[in-house]
Amino acid sequence: MALSKSITRIISGFSIGIAALFAMIAGGIPLTLLCLIIVVLGSKEYTQVLKNKGFLPSYKIIIISSFIFAVIAYFDRMDLLPLAFTLSTFMAFMWVLFRGKQPYIANVATTILGFVYCGWFPLHLLLIRDIGCCEPVFNGFIKHNVSSEGALYCLLMLLAVTLTDSFCYYAGMLFGKHKLAEVISPNKTIEGSIGGTIMCIAFVMTVGYFMQMEWYHSLILGILIAAFAQIGDLCESMIKRDAGVKDSSDIIPGHGGFLDRTDSYILTIPVVYYYLQFFVKNNFLDVLKGLF
Repeated sequence: MALSKSITRIISGFSIGIAALFAMIAGGIPLTLLCLIIVVLGSKEYTQVLKNKGFLPSYKIIIISSFIFAVIAYFDRMDLLPLAFTLSTFMAFMWVLFRGKQPYIANVATTILGFVYCGWFPLHLLLIRDIGCCEPVFNGFIKHNVSSEGALYCLLMLLAVTLTDSFCYYAGMLFGKHKLAEVISPNKTIEGSIGGTIMCIAFVMTVGYFMQMEWYHSLILGILIAAFAQIGDLCESMIKRDAGVKDSSDIIPGHGGFLDRTDSYILTIPVVYYYLQFFVKNNFLDVLKGLF
């Protein structure tokens, strides 16, 4: 039975990894569709988990808002983002006021958290994929001249997070003695966290060298990925523990839910994008001067 579960876990994990790899390399519509599938399934799990806590966030508002964010990211119309967030927040209030089963402010708050946490944060992957592309060219809805540089950054982040998770687990299993966050996730240890961080930094610095990235950028990026991959994992664990559930769902054989498998990426993706955008690709001081 244990062997069968392990095989199922490996097969399902490998299949998802191949799909993600193809989408990140292809970019454009394939990557957008993959992101939206994850957003739809993750948002569904998010609303189901919070129901155990007595909250009723609006799944429809979360999905509508996330689709709007996806369109904005795909067409690189970041100037419309403040308007989209304003309208999405208004929709959250209106839905709870006039359509919600419970007109509680907590349902407004958890709806807004839902389209930020399950929608906008992971959709930053579309922005990372477009890094290095001067100006996307569209033929109808088809995006052309998507850069290969953005694909490399996506793959770097994907593999770095995977290595962080794996080595946190193995280092914790071999050397773990001191709890990292016992109340939230009692199985995680400081030793495991250190092991995962070291491996992540080593990997990012190695790949960064071949990508001709400055060593200090590779070092900082490795630290950020390792830190926020673990923080993201703990945040999702906090949501589940507060709601009294073990897994967000059982949709992925051997792995649990989509949120369980993507929690390490949710906070990491926007952090990686903003570091690449403001520090690696542009001088942050020049960006600040342009704002003032």
